[in-house]
Amino acid sequence: MTVAPYSWPIRGEFLDREDDLGRLESWWRGRDRNALALYGRRRVGKSWLFRAFAHGKPALILVADQGSPGKQMSRFADALEPHMGVRPEIADLASLFRTLYRLTREERVLVVIDEFPYLLPGREKAGREALSAVQAAIEEERDASKLKLVLCGSHIAQMRTLLAEDSPLRGRLTPLPVEPLPFPDCRPFMPGGDTRERIERFAVSGGMAMYLTELGEGPLRRRVCDAVLDPRGPLFNDPREVLEEEFRRPGAYFSLLEELALRDRGMEHLTAALRTPHSTLSPYLDELTRMRLVEKLAPAGSRRDLRYRLTDDFLRFWFRFVFPFQESLRAGLRPADHYRAEVAPALPEHVAPVFESLCRRWVRRNLGARATRVEPWWGRALDRLRRDGTRTSEEIDVVGTARGRVTLVGECKWTSGRMTSKVLDDLETYKLPALRQDGARFAAPGPTVLLFSRSGFKAKLVEQAAARDEVHLVDLDELDRGLAG
Repeated sequence: MTVAPYSWPIRGEFLDREDDLGRLESWWRGRDRNALALYGRRRVGKSWLFRAFAHGKPALILVADQGSPGKQMSRFADALEPHMGVRPEIADLASLFRTLYRLTREERVLVVIDEFPYLLPGREKAGREALSAVQAAIEEERDASKLKLVLCGSHIAQMRTLLAEDSPLRGRLTPLPVEPLPFPDCRPFMPGGDTRERIERFAVSGGMAMYLTELGEGPLRRRVCDAVLDPRGPLFNDPREVLEEEFRRPGAYFSLLEELALRDRGMEHLTAALRTPHSTLSPYLDELTRMRLVEKLAPAGSRRDLRYRLTDDFLRFWFRFVFPFQESLRAGLRPADHYRAEVAPALPEHVAPVFESLCRRWVRRNLGARATRVEPWWGRALDRLRRDGTRTSEEIDVVGTARGRVTLVGECKWTSGRMTSKVLDDLETYKLPALRQDGARFAAPGPTVLLFSRSGFKAKLVEQAAARDEVHLVDLDELDRGLAG
């Protein structure tokens, strides 16, 4: 079988993903005979990644669809015929694998099967039988072949099933999850603009490659109106279509995601808001967690008062500002009016948790030797203040610990005004004592205090920080440098 080098005409437009490309190249050059399981959410950039990787290599890309198995195998046979000189007989999935392994015994060839889950039968028993037959084909053919096989899929639940302990393909696949881009890697998608503008775009796009492409340039207000709020825009209905394809009963998931789009929630709040018992909600939350759309959080140093967080920031934006208003927008509500009335006033609130997450990332990158764990904390206010009703609860945005002791704490403010000394006073008067009351142990002589601000700092706070070695002020420029370094 002779395969010409694959040529991707727009290879020059591919941006970043250098770490993922490096892992793919190591796998290509190495002796690992396992197939690679490349998976991630739709719009994260998997197709561009494997095409950039295939560019210049002897490679074939086979794309599955939702057609009948027989038609798809016939189409794959048509695709292989020019390279073989004869049309192969491919009856089923196992025979496709056998054909690929046998035809690459003399030459190293990359074969990518995109949307691989579409090739599996819908019924669980039939799916396991098909995978068992594939397993047998792999075991019999792999060691005599030079095939480098990539199985790619957007159905995260199904792709993770392939890697599960009870999967017939367990141990025969090397996983490579493709995650949304971290903030520093998004810079090529967001030319121009200052750090504040780039953080806002990152908070709306969620680091998803397709969304960054749509929202990365031009005034953010205009891009959101055109691409997300306009019923004719490319992103107006995109999350709905993606999630409806992933879930059999999307309504329950949509209700949960809409509630979590407003803020992190505990189970008690979710059961009350959705009027659904814990036992009914738990399986849906577990599935969202397996898909990495939701994560379960505990306050630093504790396993109590758990909260659920919607991790995809574009979904947070869409479920808060688009999903509840889709009918009005379809019925003629102007996107610009909707942005002015609903989005603009609440945008800082949407961006704030992303900013806090970036601040924690900055601490991990720059102060990792001092804090090996960096998390938020929330809990009860001091008992005496709770008794008199002065304060009921406290939160600290950044709590860093090492060897079980608190070594640093931080507060993050995404506000238009400069940070005042009241933030430091409240931290030391109310929040740190509440953290200690919750059982936290502090490193001597006390934790370093980091204050992160979008808009700078008032003169009095600057003077206080200058007089105290343990207090450090971090503005957006320093945050940006520390994240990129």
